[in-house]
Amino acid sequence: QVQLVESGGGSVQAGGSLRLSCAASELSSSNYAMGWFRQAPGKAREFVAAIIGWNGASIVYRDSVKGRFTISRDNGQNAVYLQMNSLKPEDTAVYYCASGIQVVRGQPDYWGQGTQVTVSS
Repeated sequence: QVQLVESGGGSVQAGGSLRLSCAASELSSSNYAMGWFRQAPGKAREFVAAIIGWNGASIVYRDSVKGRFTISRDNGQNAVYLQMNSLKPEDTAVYYCASGIQVVRGQPDYWGQGTQVTVSS
């Protein structure tokens, strides 16, 4: 059972930046594909970004974060990161890390517990 632990959430003003980190408890085949999702109050959880392949050969973003968010990974640390720049109030949500080959389809094997990101205008 892989455990995913997120960190780096917080409160920032619009236009600010945050960097989320997600550490996996062990090296696992499910870490081949890792991603980030978010859930705003009263809304369904939505896909944000994914990085697929040990070398990060494939990266996918939802349209609304393209050019602002960057996903990356460090295999030595069993970690994935989400650099978020030019944050907007609509980015406010609980952000979840996930891993598993079906992560892009919203069906990962494992989920983290989530970290809150709040962007004020």
